[in-house]
This record gives sequence, structure tokens and C-alpha cells, in this order.
Amino acid sequence: MRDYLLTLCVTAAVTYLLTGPVRKFAIATGAMPEIRARDVHREPTPRLGGIAMFFGLCAGLLVADHLQNLNSVFELSNEPRALLSGAALIWIIGVLDDKFEIDALIKLGGQMIAAGVMVMQGLTILWIPVPGVGTVSLTSWQGTLLTVALVVITINAVNFVDGLDGLAAGMVCIAAAAFFLYAYRIWFSYGIEAAAPASLFTAILMGMCLGFLPHNMHPARIFMGDSGSMLIGLVLAAAAISVTGQVDPDALKIFEGSTREATHAALPVFIPLLLPLTIIAIPVADLVLAIVRRTWNGQSPFAADRGHLHHRLLEIGHSHSRAVLIMYFWSALIAFGVVAYSVHSASMWIVMLVVALSAVGLVLLLLPRFTPRAPRWAEAFVPPRYRRRAVQPHLAESSPGHDAQDGPAVSGGADFEAAAESEERTPIPAGVNGATAIGARSHLPDRRKAGTRG
Repeated sequence: MRDYLLTLCVTAAVTYLLTGPVRKFAIATGAMPEIRARDVHREPTPRLGGIAMFFGLCAGLLVADHLQNLNSVFELSNEPRALLSGAALIWIIGVLDDKFEIDALIKLGGQMIAAGVMVMQGLTILWIPVPGVGTVSLTSWQGTLLTVALVVITINAVNFVDGLDGLAAGMVCIAAAAFFLYAYRIWFSYGIEAAAPASLFTAILMGMCLGFLPHNMHPARIFMGDSGSMLIGLVLAAAAISVTGQVDPDALKIFEGSTREATHAALPVFIPLLLPLTIIAIPVADLVLAIVRRTWNGQSPFAADRGHLHHRLLEIGHSHSRAVLIMYFWSALIAFGVVAYSVHSASMWIVMLVVALSAVGLVLLLLPRFTPRAPRWAEAFVPPRYRRRAVQPHLAESSPGHDAQDGPAVSGGADFEAAAESEERTPIPAGVNGATAIGARSHLPDRRKAGTRG
């Protein structure tokens, strides 16, 4: 564990220290695309954050290769080299896309080639555990197709969820932490050396995300871009493939006893297949809803819009940071809930705890809909978000019941209150860097920079 923590810290430190120079490089090379209608940020932000993350990956693998307890991973397995080869290829494609906006089909082809490179070097799914049957061996082409499909789906899921500052990096870090606990338990408790590469990959992945997050949290100073989102998606998929396709379920002695006992005992083996879904579940749900929504409105399924889940969280009334934290909460609940259930599958306390936390998550999700308004006499004692908005002077002057020369009429009080309610219902334009996004982005022409007035 000490060596894993050292590898994680080195990866995080290298990624963190290189992100600043990479940001300056991105600005100098013009890797700052124009703001699109569906974007949440308000100012052009440099991309290419994946450059720092890739060098963090290289540093983590280099350090692990020189540690006594982790050196055996490189001697007994070719998976670290396979990961580095596929990561280098997908990283180059991502860098080119961040700079030149290459075609989507070219990126898809590059993702498949990167997965094929890893398969050629031995990082592939060899068998699938089936309860009551045992280990089902896959043919060469079946393992290749399944591996390529898992890599492509995971990469695009991570890329799809990268819509808010710090969202993708945080969600992948949470999934990697849960995955590390599972893989380390298989390696340490059962003594299966084949789980060591997956433990190493997830530790390095956590370091990459933790080192980049301080620069990417709202308001983000740099985006990871496709060079970063596709990279961390590939590393997450590689860890899942390693522990799923390389660890022999028969070594765990799970397929013994009755069918029900075998099914409960087989849960730890299926966790690698389920954990990638913890990062894919939310993006895939968003993808399906987007296709249905656009088709229903007579638009192309590939037409960009502002109807994604994170956009809806902002429109409900959540701030940028709170929307990200809510999605962190759901990712952690699913990931760690699955891992905890795999350890104690017969305990109902885990199920009850997950259900209770899900109820808490739903309350937090709908909290802006039930935001109370304090009475006027108590406004001085509550936070600003619970206060009634003050009426602007120009509204009072333009109210129908008010005469600028002769003074207020008899009905001025009622009109004054109506103007106040109208002002309260008026959407507030998003502030600098999208701190508050309530109205539609395309309807807000105000593009002032931070610190400007008027």
C-alpha cells in the first residue's frame, strides 16, 4: 500500500506541476476554441490539459518500475507496456483534436486502433465468469471484439460527461478509488498477482485526476480536452479489462456449493464488469435522453443543445459547484455501494444504507424547487439566497400607478408589489465564468470579463 500511495503522489505532483506550463503553451498555440451556444463557461478557456495528465501517467509508471514491491508487475506482465502504447496513441489523437477539431469518425477509428494495440500486446479479455457454469473461455476474435467495445464505450462515456468544470476528472477519480479498493482486495486477500496491474492502473489514474482537479475546478483555468478525457477513459477501461479478463475466477474458488451460494460468491468477479458502468451510467442516460429529446423535436440526434443533465441542474437553480457535487454524490453512491455489496452481499444494512442515501440525493437534487423565502422582518438573519429581491429604482419609476411629476397614485402600492414580483421572476444573467446559470445561455449577450463594470 505504501508503494501505491507513493506512485499516486508522484503522479499527482507531476500532473499538478505541469498543468501550469501546459496552460501557457495552450494559450500561446491558440488552443482556445470559441465559446459555443451549449457551453457553460463564459470566457475562452485553453484546452490541452491532457498533456500534463499523460506525463503524469508516464511518471507514475516509471516510479512504479523502480519500486521493489511493484517491479514484479513489469517483469511478470506486459500490461503496463500495452497501456502506455495505447495511451500514447489516444493522447496524440486527442491533442490533434483539441487543436484542429478533427472529424468524429477519425477519432472513433483512432480509439479502435488504440484498443487493438493493447490487445496485440496481451491486454485483452480471455474469459468471462458465469455463475453455475464456471469460466467460459473466449476465442481470439471474441475477446478482441469485447475488449475493443469496452474501451470505445468507456472512452466516449467519459468524454460525454466532460461538460462542467471538474466533473469528468472527479467522477473518474471516484470510480478509480472504488476500483482500486476492489482490485487491491483481490490481490492482497486472495494472493492473486494478476490483480496487481489493475491496482497500479487505478492508483495512477487517481493521481492523474487529483493532480489536475485544482486547475480544473470552477472557475476552471484549463480544460482537459479530448486529450485528457479520452486518456483517462482508456486507463479506466484498461484496469477493468486487466482484472476481468486476466484474473481466473477458479482461483477464487467461488463456483462451489449450491447455485444460490455460487451466485452470491461470484459477485466479486462481476464487479469489474459493473464498476465501469458507474462512470458510464449517468452519461449513457444523458445520451439516451438527448436522442429522444432531439428526435421528438424534429432535430438530428447529433444536433448540439443545452438539454444535458448538467445543463438541467443549472436551470433548476443549482450553482455550478453544487451541480458538480451532486453528480459526484451519485457516482460515489453507485461505485462504493457496488463494492460494499460485493464484500457483504448477504447484509441488508448495505442495501438499506444505499436506499437512504439515494433518498438524500433526491432531496438535494430538488432542493432549489423548495427554496423558502423568509419574511421581510427576518431577511437580515438569513443567507442572501433566501431573501426577497429588492425592487430596482427604474421599476418603481416606470410602474403604471406612479407619476414622476405628481407623485404616486392611490394604487401605487399594489403596482409596486407587482413590479417587485415581476423583477423576482426575471432570470438573472450568468455571472463571470458561469457562476450562476439560470436563463438560456444563447439569450445572454453580456460577455463582460471579470472585474469590469457597466
